[in-house]
Amino acid sequence: METIALFGGSFDPPHIGHEAIVRAALKLEDVDKVVIMPTFLNPFKSSSHAPSELRLKWLKEIFASYEDVFVDDFEAQQKEKVSSITTVKHLLKKYKKIYLIIGADNLALLNKWDRYEELEKLVTFTVAHRDKIEIPKNFLDLYVDVNISSTKIRENLDISKLPKINANEISQYYKEKNAN
Repeated sequence: METIALFGGSFDPPHIGHEAIVRAALKLEDVDKVVIMPTFLNPFKSSSHAPSELRLKWLKEIFASYEDVFVDDFEAQQKEKVSSITTVKHLLKKYKKIYLIIGADNLALLNKWDRYEELEKLVTFTVAHRDKIEIPKNFLDLYVDVNISSTKIRENLDISKLPKINANEISQYYKEKNAN
């Protein structure tokens, strides 16, 4: 059984910061594979900008050439909000250990996550840097020198911040979405 780094999120849209996080996670010493898990709908949000099927398609295109990266559709297939504890328990049937990657901006909300205390016992929290937020000492620090947010990309549609393989398609989708 393998050890994985689980990288979940809305990926709305996926961007080069997400790619940088995956590349950094692949360098973690005992990680055999990175599993990317796009949400159907983030448990803290009421809607998404792009449908889960489209975000899943984009992620599969972006990471198709990456060795040891798997884009998993488990949460998208549930057609509802899925908590991290549910996903982790599902994945622990296949994998022996999970490093759970979160952005530093999520640290303030961790105590609001469904069954956080139980989740904390099942995973090694791995925190990707963001906005100079201090990482707690009991969490693994994943240094990534890319400070990008999906929200800012949706607002500015800076194509240089999108993965080259499908940047035009992603940009066009959000331009049309914002025009409506």
